[in-house]
Parts: sequence; structure tokens; C-alpha cells
Amino acid sequence: MPLKTAKLDAQYANIANTSLLELFKSNPNRAEQYVIDTGNLWFDYSKNRVDENTLAALVNHAESKNLSGAIKALIAGEEVNNTEKRAAWHTALRDPQDPTADKEISAALTKIEGFVEQLHAHKWLGYTGKPVTAVVNIGIGGSDLGPRMVSQALSAFHAPAIDVFFVGNVDGADLEDTLASLDVETTLFIIASKTFTTLETLSNAESAKQWVLDGGCPQGELHKHFAAVSSNIPKVVEFGMAEENIFPMWDWVGGRYSLWSAIGLPIAIAIGMDNYRSLLAGANAMDNHFSEAPLSENMPVIGALLSFWYNQYFGASTHGVLPYAQRLARLPAYLQQLDMESLGKCVNTAGDAVDYTTGSVLWGAEGTNGQHSFHQLLHQGTQLIPVDFVAIKQAMSGYEDQHKKLLACCISQSQALLQGKTLAQATAELDAQGLSADEVAFLAPHKVIPGDRPNNTIVMQELNPENLGALIAYYEHKVFTTGILLDINPFDQWGVELGKQLGTPLYEAFVSGEINEDWDASTKSIMSKLTQ
Repeated sequence: MPLKTAKLDAQYANIANTSLLELFKSNPNRAEQYVIDTGNLWFDYSKNRVDENTLAALVNHAESKNLSGAIKALIAGEEVNNTEKRAAWHTALRDPQDPTADKEISAALTKIEGFVEQLHAHKWLGYTGKPVTAVVNIGIGGSDLGPRMVSQALSAFHAPAIDVFFVGNVDGADLEDTLASLDVETTLFIIASKTFTTLETLSNAESAKQWVLDGGCPQGELHKHFAAVSSNIPKVVEFGMAEENIFPMWDWVGGRYSLWSAIGLPIAIAIGMDNYRSLLAGANAMDNHFSEAPLSENMPVIGALLSFWYNQYFGASTHGVLPYAQRLARLPAYLQQLDMESLGKCVNTAGDAVDYTTGSVLWGAEGTNGQHSFHQLLHQGTQLIPVDFVAIKQAMSGYEDQHKKLLACCISQSQALLQGKTLAQATAELDAQGLSADEVAFLAPHKVIPGDRPNNTIVMQELNPENLGALIAYYEHKVFTTGILLDINPFDQWGVELGKQLGTPLYEAFVSGEINEDWDASTKSIMSKLTQ
């Protein structure tokens, strides 16, 4: 396979049958050596099937791919998205010192700040003169997942003046359920769509507009209840919005990286501008670490190299992210788009078909709920599934003792994945319970836990805007690094575009009742079932 090299093959042969416990035994300082502290995040990767030689070989492999040059190109805003001929310059959005993009970005931030201040001061008035007290963000994909996840994660920092809601699904129940508790006179909608043509978003936007009109708002005063984040100004104005209510989008910001742009407007409304700027600052701190730290001490690089190692050499096809924080419950869903939309490719950057695995199925859920559902597969299943545990040192509620239990659960899961339980240990436990020899002999094998399962632990001091910004940027840069290692473009998503293309004629068929005879037999059969 093209991505496998003789040096990495040799390292795999040396370490594949060496257990993690043996690695710890052979290096008493392992727990201290395999840690990276960026200030905002503390990253323990000691529970992985690597040693110094393996890591050196992986770093050399990254250097052979010119990863350092690729990082510089990304940060400098060069054309790293080769299929769409543009930069992926989301890092500029959170760099207050960037001299090139500073003018546009500063202007956008100033506009966001003025908008937020008006809302928080209750100076933004609806058509009846009542102040707006609820904001509904209508978007999908990157225009929904990022802002929704961050707003939920930082609920402890929410400003009391405004309630922020999110609608992403074209299923009308999503919008209807959200509007059920809201008042037309005091509700403002943000329509987030770069092109202002996305089917799901525009459908919800049109329904929201009708809801406002039906509530008594004159057509000429719709602008008091709608704002947009878009690059298609004519379409937005045609919808009925005032041009001054439109916030900019740039081609060099991909959807899954857009929460740092004006797509993050609902975040700023929810937590206030000071906290929003702290979120940007945390991401910028990770950007600086990513661009300055040596590859061997670089948190996103090490994270990507480990994923590459397990994906290409150990056959790992999934990766779990397990945040032990209820407010981070939507982090896995956000990371699914970031990771799988970026790395789910079947050709390399030159357009040639690849014959190696690209990307992994990323999944997860908040602890401790996951322990009582899918952790069983992690502990005793036959697949190798690397996981990340995310732990918060400081309690996120007034229930201090419960937080200690939460952390104990988190660390015990990491420890159990490492240590497991041997047949001898299981037998001794059952013997101590007074079971008969036959009962022990039968039951003991069922209680064996293999252990030796790789996992990382990411710790932040507290769940605040700055640390969350750093965590998100870590995963962004990990994905970019993995793209370089796999020689694929992590910034396009043509598979998503195909679904959009096919969806339009299918919708037209639902409206007209006419089925296209050129469609495949299955599609025609399903359409017949749903339209007749």
C-alpha cells in the first residue's frame, strides 16, 4: 500500500505484539514523557502502541510529506484547497495580529459587536416596538453544528438578555416545535447560508417568514425580525431583509470551519462579545502551538499520527470521542462533520483513486451515559477502537461530589481499557465469592477483559470559552494533518454536493406526482410508495 513504508513496517513488526502494560514496564517514565501541555489543554497519549522509535518513524514520515511546509501554507492563507482553488484561512479569523485579513475581519467583528450590544440592551425592536428577546438560528451543517455545540457547551456563560435557539432539520417538526414557545413580536431569525440557496435552510427560512407575516408583521417590516449570514446579498435582499442586516461570508472559509466567522453570530449573542473573543483567542493559541511546536511535541500532529498509525497498520476503522461533560454532549456530532466530511475521500490530491483506507467513522457520546450503552464493545469487543477521553478538572455545577464521581468514572474507563482483567484475576474474584469449581470454570472466561486498548486523555482546567476554542482548533488541525498524511484534500465535499443535486428533482417529483422513468428501479419503487 502506498502509505506504508519499510521503516513503518519494521516498527509495526516490532511493536504489534507488545502490550501497553509491557511498554509501561519497560519505560518507568512513560507517563511523564508522553504528555503535551499547551496551556489550555493537557494531552496524555501514553496509552498508545508506540515507543520512542515508533514515534520517531512516524514523525519522519510526516516530514517526508512536507507537513511543516503544509502547516505554513495553511496559516499563511495559501491555496491549500486545490480542487476549489482557494485558501482554507479560518485561522485568520481568530488571529488579531494578522495584517492581511485584519481589515475585513475587524469590520465583521465590529458589526457583530454592534448587533450583539443592541440585542443585549433590548434596543433591537420588533415591528410592534417590543424588544427582541429570542433569536432563532436557521442553518444546517457547519452553519448549525458548530454554533449549536459551542452555545450548549458554554451555557454557564450565557447572557440573560436573550434566549438562543437552533433549527437545522428540514423536517418541519424542528421549526414547529421551536416556534411553539416563542412570540412573533419578540423573535428574530438569523438565516445562515453562504449561498442562500441551501434547500433545507431556505425551506425553514420561508416557513419562518410566513410565521412572522401570519403573526401580523407587515411585509415592509420583516427586516426587524430577520438577519442573515451570507455572501449572496441580492438573494437575501430579495427575501425581504435589509442589506445592513447581512453579515459577510468569505470563500476561504469552509462550512465546517465557519463558526469562527459571522456564522458564530448566535454564539456571540448567547455568551457576549468578551467571551466570544476568548473563544477566538483559545483557538488562536492552538494555531500558534500548531505552527511553532516541533512535530514531535505538537499536539495535533501527534494526534493525527496516532490515528494514521491505527488506521493504516492496525485496521482501526472507527474512533470514539468521549467527553465527560454533559455540556459537551454535542461535541461528537460536531466532530463527525469536521472529520468525516473532510477525510471521506476516494481519490488523492492529484485525482487518482487510492487503494488505502481514508478517514474513520467518528462517534461518541457524553460520559457517563456511554458507559451504560456502548462501552461494553470497547472493553470486550473484537475490534480495535481508539478513543479520546475529554475531562474537565473544575466542577461544572454546584454538585462537587458528583463531579468527583464523574472524573472517577472517566479515569476508570481509561484505566480499564489499558489494564483489562486476566483469567487469573477473574478466577480469583469468583473463588472469593464462594462459587463452586465448576461455576468458576464456566463463568471466569466471560469476565476476562482483554485490555491493551489504546486511548488518549485530554484535560482542561475548566470548561470556558478559551479552553473550548483550543479544543476545537486541536481537532481541526488534527484533521488537516491527517489529510496531508493521506495525500487527500480535506477541504472539499463533493459527495455532499451530489446529494443536493439529486434532491431537487426528487422534490419536484413529490410536488408534481410525476416519477422519472429514467431513475433506477429502487428509487422509482420508493417514490411510488411515498407519493401514491
